Amino acid sequence: MSGGTTGSPFKQPKAVWAVAFACVISFMGIGLVDPILPAISSDLNASPSQVTLLFTSYLVVMAVAMLVTGWVSSRIGAKWTLIAGLVLIVVFSALAGSSGSIGGIIGFRAGWGLGNALFVATSLAVIVAAASGGFSGAIILYEAALGLGIAVGPLLGGALGHVSWRGPFYGVSVLMALALLATILLVRPQPEPARKTGLLDPLKALRHRGLLAMSLTALCYNWGFFTVLGYAPFPMELDAIQLGLVFTGWGLMVAIFSVAGAPWLQRRLGLARTLYGNLALFAVVIFVIAAFVENRPVLIAAVIVAGVFIGVNNTLTTQAVMMVAPVERPVASAAYGFVRFIGGGLAPFAAGKLAEHYNVHVPFVVGACAILVGIAILATGHRDLVRAERNQNEVDAHAEQGERGAELAEAAEAGTGTPS
Repeated sequence: MSGGTTGSPFKQPKAVWAVAFACVISFMGIGLVDPILPAISSDLNASPSQVTLLFTSYLVVMAVAMLVTGWVSSRIGAKWTLIAGLVLIVVFSALAGSSGSIGGIIGFRAGWGLGNALFVATSLAVIVAAASGGFSGAIILYEAALGLGIAVGPLLGGALGHVSWRGPFYGVSVLMALALLATILLVRPQPEPARKTGLLDPLKALRHRGLLAMSLTALCYNWGFFTVLGYAPFPMELDAIQLGLVFTGWGLMVAIFSVAGAPWLQRRLGLARTLYGNLALFAVVIFVIAAFVENRPVLIAAVIVAGVFIGVNNTLTTQAVMMVAPVERPVASAAYGFVRFIGGGLAPFAAGKLAEHYNVHVPFVVGACAILVGIAILATGHRDLVRAERNQNEVDAHAEQGERGAELAEAAEAGTGTPS
């Protein structure tokens, strides 16, 4: 019931490692602001719902910009799209650190989200195209970068934020400048696509039932995910370093279960059953957070445990989307990213407003219910999930045969002393 096993996802060309490193830094930007949310709220006299707009502006702009990434990439090339995205992140993260108002930070985070859209949508396509070890290996490497970035982001944010809330923004700018340099030096231009992507192609791709179902499921899942990520720091009432440590533990769970847990579960349970069960357990954890949000030890433990289910879902959903969509992978990635990040962007702001108008329990109840709705939507695309797993098995089997063929050729060459 599983995908075939291939070579190690960590034996990759230098170009793949350059993009993966940039992915780590890029994804650090998601969790980086978590430990400094209360500090920004205090220093700039902003309400929690205003501060959560740091997530909303970043993710909503990122979602909408996903629609044009394929159009840009198919005209200037994947490498230059990566470079453009990295330049925007370097500039806008530095400007956010220099801002003196909550409105200014929110605006600069929007520019940061634009850069992240260009980079994230293109980086996945570049890694899949250039990676060795098969399709699953490439996805695992990409999700490992995501998990590592999410894990390290809060720790760096807490350490730098303990000095000043501006520190994490400047830190990302410096690290992204290093990633930009690595991309310029190590990533080769990709072959030109056979067809230039149209501006409406990602929206047209959502006409496909399987891709739409997976994308809407991800929107609901991200509603729960970013409710936890964007609002849970406020009821914890911890300082920047303590929050950084909590969300580093959460991020480590994301990283470990993205790389090791998801493939292991898929081998034993299959793609569909793993996704259904994983989403159901994630909803249970968020209901626990809702019930015990005023009990700090339980809240902290539940947030860290939530990383397990986020890690599994990230890897398996990304694989399924790439295999189920009947369109080019950059177009599928853009369509999927557009829908899912809308959910991620709106959830933290909605959580703040719900807490202000009702109580601190309500945002998490809504987040958990959103995931249950996602399970129902996923069930409408069950046949597509089955087909996605079958397609993935075939792709991985072909990749493994290709690797074995290359190894045999090298062995023959070594034995005969003649070039192959």
